[in-house]
Amino acid sequence: MTDKNDELASHQDEARRELHGQVALITGGTSGIGLEAARLFIREGATVIISGRSAERGAKALAHLPDGPGSVRFIAADLADLDSVRVLAEQAGPVDILVNNASAFPVASTVEQSITGFQQMFDTNVRGTYFLTASLAPAMLGQGRGSIINVSTMAASMGVPGASGYSATKAALNSFTRTWAAEFSPSGVRVNSIAPGPTITEGVLVEWGDGVAELGKNLPLGRTAQPVEIAEVILFLASPRSSYVTGATLAVDGGATAI
Repeated sequence: MTDKNDELASHQDEARRELHGQVALITGGTSGIGLEAARLFIREGATVIISGRSAERGAKALAHLPDGPGSVRFIAADLADLDSVRVLAEQAGPVDILVNNASAFPVASTVEQSITGFQQMFDTNVRGTYFLTASLAPAMLGQGRGSIINVSTMAASMGVPGASGYSATKAALNSFTRTWAAEFSPSGVRVNSIAPGPTITEGVLVEWGDGVAELGKNLPLGRTAQPVEIAEVILFLASPRSSYVTGATLAVDGGATAI
C-alpha cells in the first residue's frame, strides 16, 4: 500500500508542475539566459528542446542540466541560415512554448560597424526568429493554445552606445510581439517579449567585458542581473500564471527604462 501511495503522490506532484505535458523549444539554449530557462522548464515538468550552433556546447549544456522531472534534448541549428531554421522546425515538431532567445550581438559603434556583423545580427535576430516562428505557430494555432516569448533588450527602447545594430534588431522583435499577439491571440496563442538589462553571461562578457558591470552600476538597483533572474520571467510568461498577458514587453532591467 505504501508503494502505491508513494506512486500516486509522485503522479500528483508531477501534474502540479506548471509546465507538465508541455513541449518547449528554447533557441540559444546552450548557455546564459537560455540555459537557465531550460533548467527552470525541466524543473516544472516540460519536455525541453534546446538549440544552438555548436554541437559541442550542446553536449556540454545537456551534461549540466537536471535529469528530471522534465526531459531535454539538443538540436544543432544556426538561425542565420534559413535551411537550418527549416530543419530545426521539422526536427522539433509541434511545440507549446517557443522561446526566441538566440541572438548575435557583435558590438561596434555606428561608424565602425562592419557589414558582415550587421548582416549577421539581422539574419539571426530578425529573419531567423521570424521564419522559425512562422513555421511553428500553425501547430499552436491549430491546438488553440501556446506561448511565444521573444527575448529583447532594454537597448531596444533607449540609446546604448555601441549597440546601434543590435538594438534595432531587438526593436523589430518588440514589433513582432505586438503584431503576432494581434494575429495569434484570438486563437489562444499568447505572444510577449522580455527586455533584459545588463546580464552576466559568457557571450556578454566576451563582447562587453567590464562595460557590462559599469552599465549595471548606473541602474536604480545598482547591479547587473544573473541569467536565472531573467529566466524566471521567461518561465512566468510561459506558465498559466500569465494567462491574461499578451502583446506585452516586460522590462527586466533593474529600473533602467524607468529613469
